[in-house]
Amino acid sequence: MRDFSTQLQCSWRDTYYLVLALPVASMCFLMAAAVPLGLVFMALVIGAPAWPDLVRLLRRLAGYERVRAGTRLRTAVAEQYLPLDGVPADRLRLSLTDPGTWRDARWLPLQIIITLLFCAVAILVWMVGLVVDGLNMGVGGAVARRREDTYGTPAKPRTPLVLHRLGTLADTQAAWSAALLRPKPSARLVDRIAELSESRAGAVEAHSAELRRIERDLHDGVQAQLVALSMRIGLAKQLVRTNPDAALARLDEAQSGVESTLADLRHVVRTVHPPVLTDRGLAGAVRALAASSEIPVEMGLGSVENSFRLPAAVEAAAYFVVAEGLTNIRKHSRATQASVRFTRGNGILRVIVADNGRGGADEHEGSGLIGIRRRVAALDGTASLSSPLGGPTKLKVELPCGS
Repeated sequence: MRDFSTQLQCSWRDTYYLVLALPVASMCFLMAAAVPLGLVFMALVIGAPAWPDLVRLLRRLAGYERVRAGTRLRTAVAEQYLPLDGVPADRLRLSLTDPGTWRDARWLPLQIIITLLFCAVAILVWMVGLVVDGLNMGVGGAVARRREDTYGTPAKPRTPLVLHRLGTLADTQAAWSAALLRPKPSARLVDRIAELSESRAGAVEAHSAELRRIERDLHDGVQAQLVALSMRIGLAKQLVRTNPDAALARLDEAQSGVESTLADLRHVVRTVHPPVLTDRGLAGAVRALAASSEIPVEMGLGSVENSFRLPAAVEAAAYFVVAEGLTNIRKHSRATQASVRFTRGNGILRVIVADNGRGGADEHEGSGLIGIRRRVAALDGTASLSSPLGGPTKLKVELPCGS
């Protein structure tokens, strides 16, 4: 009887999942009536403001069933919706054009049918199982154990013949619900294309901004200094015969201006692609950044040591992430210690720049962190910032590196 009692407990847990679908089906019945009524009233205009709220309620009901099915199947059931943000007209448009909304609407009547069908089958399984498994495991098991006690004949374990099918029923119902609610691969592909289009647009914008910055630096800095040099040399040519000493002074000034112009020009070149990356590699370039930092920097560069070279675009992105991160730490964090760590695995290079400063960093207050996000997105990477008030601040970037 102990085996039969254990099987009854397992079967009841499986039945509980099936029975719990009845309240869900009741809500589906109400929503299946509310959705067409909402569309009718929306067509009459008077129901338009309430339609997005009805869609939110539908999403919550479908979300509850996703969690239920995912818990049963031990795997999460993905959801995919357009955000219902903006002015009322935008919310109405998004709720009407969202494929996820109509996927949930199609799920409503099918969920009702599936629930009633499976509950009816579960009742039949219980009726047959109590008789068959009761005789097989209950009565038969008791007789076998009494024979074992009397004659010493080992009793063979009795397995359920019918009641264990309730677990299969529950798993099947969960799988059907998940299949009805899970977005299609084509929908995820559309989202992926949208993400790539957005990151490409951000990369183009960042590239245009970088070109404008380089043009401004050359125009306002190097070009202006070259014009001043030309004027000094011209003055020196005019004074060379009448006042050689004054001409020599102008040439000295021009030589100093040449050195200053070259320094500015090197700075512009470094912002395009730092030569130190080509000469020393990523580890050496990051060490050079840390050496020039006013704040002590703890480094973990083992993943990019030993002459290991990543693709040039990945190295450049990682270098600028560290450079921008250390610059922000110096300007805003009031930190006394910073750290830069690289790890690599499964084709991903992870860069973490952290500090022990005051925290509260907001990427929308300046363009530096937004620029990092755009530069990383252009390489199909991700960037995340954690900066609670009081610190610490941690900037984490993941870049596909192909090794």
